Amino acid sequence: MEKVFDIRAIMNYLPHRYPFILIDRVLKLVSREEIVALKNVSMNEPFFQGHFPGTPIMPGVLIIEALAQAGGILAYEALPAETHGGVVYFMGMDKVRFRKPVVPGDQLILEARILKFRRKVVKISGVAKVDNSLVAEAELMASFGGPS
Repeated sequence: MEKVFDIRAIMNYLPHRYPFILIDRVLKLVSREEIVALKNVSMNEPFFQGHFPGTPIMPGVLIIEALAQAGGILAYEALPAETHGGVVYFMGMDKVRFRKPVVPGDQLILEARILKFRRKVVKISGVAKVDNSLVAEAELMASFGGPS
């Protein structure tokens, strides 16, 4: 079943808050399969003050963090309800590539799919697009409930 979340619902899934919550809306979520999320990139973002004055570009690490947050929502949604309340921790990334810059005014579309799902670890494949053009891609891993 597809689900859509606004920012209030997203904040029930992610512990992040301003200025580090990088998802504005979930456009589509199919549990245990895929998520499509949206980040509106605004000139008001605090990182644009220093990256880079006169030529603002969204830092690549924050694009990957936005993908990880979308993947975190997808992974959290796939967990049994009795395990909700724990945190999903970003563990690693592979095959990271940046293709084009992301600038103020862009709408960053984040798409992620589950590759592997185990009891405590999930592996996700993700892409970030602007105007249907690929800007970044990565494979991400996360663990549930913190360090063991």
